[in-house]
Amino acid sequence: MIAVDILSDAFFAALAGIGFGAISDPPLRAFPYIALLAAVGHATRFCLMTFFGVDIAMGSLAASVIIGFGSIWLGKNARSPMTVLYIPALLPMIPGKFAYNMVFSQIMFLQTMNNPQERTLYMDMFFSNCMVTCSVIFMLAVGATLPMFIFPKRAHSITRKKKG
Repeated sequence: MIAVDILSDAFFAALAGIGFGAISDPPLRAFPYIALLAAVGHATRFCLMTFFGVDIAMGSLAASVIIGFGSIWLGKNARSPMTVLYIPALLPMIPGKFAYNMVFSQIMFLQTMNNPQERTLYMDMFFSNCMVTCSVIFMLAVGATLPMFIFPKRAHSITRKKKG
């Protein structure tokens, strides 16, 4: 049952990664790599959160580092820049539930201005959802770009021909 959960999480993340990749129109040869990176990254975060009790921000950081290093490694085979591979692979990990709840609580806060108890509840919901959303997005960005700073020549040379 655990393996089915992990594989289904990876499968649906791969589908979402392919869908997000299709929006940006990468070369067809990049799609298998985008799907692989999305699946491995999302499954990593799922496992860290489910089995090791890691919070969503740290799980996202670990997964995005894996996606970032994977995009350097696989970018040569796909003959595509890192960003073509890692941006669509990261998008399924955006915390949509928390972002939705952040906007919802903001709207409810504005609609309950006359009730201090409800207003306080919605303000608390807004800030907690905002912290999670912003933290996860920040960690995704840091983790995915970290390999570019560690290996700047490798990241730049992925699509360049070797001078002979």
